[in-house]
Amino acid sequence: MKNFHPLTVKEIIRETPKAISIVFEIPQELKEVFHFDAGQYITIKKKFDGKEVRRSYSISSTPGSNNLKVSVKQVEGGLFSSYANNQLKEGEILEVFPPEGKFTYQAPSDGKSHDYAAFAAGSGITPILSILKSVLKKEQHSRFVLVYGNKTPQETIYFKELLEIQQEFPDRVFIEFVYSQAKDKDSFFGRIERSTVNFVLKNKFKGHHFEAVYLCGPEQMIDLVSEVLQENEVEKERIHFELFTSTETGEVDANLDGKTTITVMVDDEETTFEMDQKATILDAVLDKDLDAPYSCQGGICSSCIARITEGKAEMMKNQILTDEEIEEGLTLTCQAHPTTSTIKVDFDDV
Repeated sequence: MKNFHPLTVKEIIRETPKAISIVFEIPQELKEVFHFDAGQYITIKKKFDGKEVRRSYSISSTPGSNNLKVSVKQVEGGLFSSYANNQLKEGEILEVFPPEGKFTYQAPSDGKSHDYAAFAAGSGITPILSILKSVLKKEQHSRFVLVYGNKTPQETIYFKELLEIQQEFPDRVFIEFVYSQAKDKDSFFGRIERSTVNFVLKNKFKGHHFEAVYLCGPEQMIDLVSEVLQENEVEKERIHFELFTSTETGEVDANLDGKTTITVMVDDEETTFEMDQKATILDAVLDKDLDAPYSCQGGICSSCIARITEGKAEMMKNQILTDEEIEEGLTLTCQAHPTTSTIKVDFDDV
């Protein structure tokens, strides 16, 4: 299984008053390990007062650019985000897990030009920027519509870079800025709402058939935009999303009063122990000091995915795995409770 690697912070870029970008130096021997697809993320690990904290950040640079860049927006009470924005220095070393994630772009093999769209809010622009630049690089005639919501232009991550891209590709890149606390004659005022999506689909870009639509931001925005897209006959299969927060809690219908004997495969080592079914598989594994992969522990990233090879488990919520992947035995271990007396879980076979 992949492991964390110490990477040197090569550059820190101040993007907004409350957001910075971190550029990592990737040594030659780790170039292949840190190869990524547009839209993927890395997980950073750091200890604060002896307590380990893991945070996932989407990569904004493009594959093949020899550049690994992520952006960190400071959030109230955020341990790592506050540290990164106020204390992190160039030359420091951070523990970084290699790229992963299913919110990705792959260029179609048909060689034709396509239209793409994306709706992002705040730091949700990070993976979208990588996807946007990858489309421009890999598809010479394809077009990209971006709807991007923020409070003000000053708080808009990559504002200058996006304007430069739009100026360089005026016939291929179309950006609609949305500001909730600033009025601009060339931008929407408010938030990304039903009327915003309908204007883009039914008026300004009427008749465009979008090969794919990428959504990244708060859960409420993603749910709304996805609903309106489908009302406008954009097939669900063409809508791809990634959450950075989730309000959904979920629950399991099964009776969880029993115990389960669980066998876990991590880093080619097998461990068997008894766990309470009220606990999630990931929590039980971590309580045994096994080095299973994880990051958000909230069911919105894909770091903790494992394969159930024997027995059954039920997830409290699932916003990532498809029905086919669940049928194949994959599960989000941070959301999964065992429901059989024995279960085998393989973190290596994913």
